[in-house]
Amino acid sequence: MHVKRVDAHYVLHEIQHLLHFEKGILFTVKELLIRPGQNIRTFITDNRNRLVKPVIFIVVSSLIYTVISHFFHIEEDYVEFTEVKKTSVGLIFDWVAGHYGYANILMGACISLWLKLFFKKYNYNFFEILILLCFVMGIGMLIISVFAIAEGLSKISFMKVSSIVVVGYSTWAIAQFFNSKKAVNYLKAITAYGLGMLVFSLLMVFTGISIDLLMKH
Repeated sequence: MHVKRVDAHYVLHEIQHLLHFEKGILFTVKELLIRPGQNIRTFITDNRNRLVKPVIFIVVSSLIYTVISHFFHIEEDYVEFTEVKKTSVGLIFDWVAGHYGYANILMGACISLWLKLFFKKYNYNFFEILILLCFVMGIGMLIISVFAIAEGLSKISFMKVSSIVVVGYSTWAIAQFFNSKKAVNYLKAITAYGLGMLVFSLLMVFTGISIDLLMKH
């Protein structure tokens, strides 16, 4: 296989691809902020070219937050597990803090299981709901990123505020995806979100404790 030389044409081609990707990210963010449910339904059932691919979106969004938090040195304010640093549980949560892209996909999987249970009559399969969570949690990371910048510049903690905004957005987006006209869907959405996050945390703790027990024997 012949590989072409790296020249001006190659560089321009790569820049065009980069600009196209950036425009895609900005368009995706705008659409997910305005009409998340409608756009994600369209992505799943009709047109998958309008939005950035969900896994890429959540990984890039998580990377943006990671870069911002490290730049302003505020990571400790958002994720604190200092009391268990020397245990496997502490190491696992350290991994989560350093790999939000992958961790958010795992969190999304836990939430998806509950959404599948609560919204089973809508006939979306687990992976379609996981795509929903990738988009929603990707926006969540960008929301936290905005508050992280504000915190870094003002030295005022916005952790609680950002958490409330993210949960609020996630509840609204999930309910809109299924049927925003039914009030009960908002309750189902926030309940599934909370239970999913709880299950994820318990799994991390259980895994860490199991590792420590196995290492002692």
